[in-house]
Amino acid sequence: MDFIGAYAPDHLTFLLKGFWVTLKVAFISIILSFIIGAIVGTLRYAAIPIVSRVLAVVVETIRNLPLLLIIFFTYFALPEIGINLEITYAAIAALTVFESAMLSEVIRSGLKSIEKGQIEAARSSGLTYVQTLQHIVMPQALKRMVPPIVSQFISLLKDTSLAVVIALPDLMHNGQIIYAQKDSYIIPIFLIVAIMYFIVNYCLSQIARRLEVKRA
Repeated sequence: MDFIGAYAPDHLTFLLKGFWVTLKVAFISIILSFIIGAIVGTLRYAAIPIVSRVLAVVVETIRNLPLLLIIFFTYFALPEIGINLEITYAAIAALTVFESAMLSEVIRSGLKSIEKGQIEAARSSGLTYVQTLQHIVMPQALKRMVPPIVSQFISLLKDTSLAVVIALPDLMHNGQIIYAQKDSYIIPIFLIVAIMYFIVNYCLSQIARRLEVKRA
């Protein structure tokens, strides 16, 4: 194992560039998927007859597809129908679609976990359905949803590494380029890549714990 050679300044710089791409793709995907997931999850919870059923089919279909397949589809299949996405945007689109489906189910389940008695009491006191959702259901549901939502964000960050199949220049991709130069670089590079992923994911988990404590 050649730690000195593997951790040469130019190699570390190259890894950091890839790490920045990983963080950028993950951050944008997290924001978009949370917005879309919140909308879809709330609409499914509202049980609007046709809309809810259509969304349920779409969500269940996406949730039961491999993320790798969705990544391949966004980059290789969409151009066949005239939608050409640059590698970074293809990765963001795939991650957003997949994670939105996952988050929508988390949000729907969180909303459904609120006791019906509270909802009935709010409605009987004169609150509209939207007001009940906004002031009674959502604040309590968010407290319960924090751990699974952050868990999904952590999974999404790790899943960005799957975009290496379309040559996204992220942390994993750049790490592969470095250790392909010399066999003795494999373990050192895998080690530092693992540490980088761990640091970010650990920070996210700590943020989730603090949010839980504050909401308690």
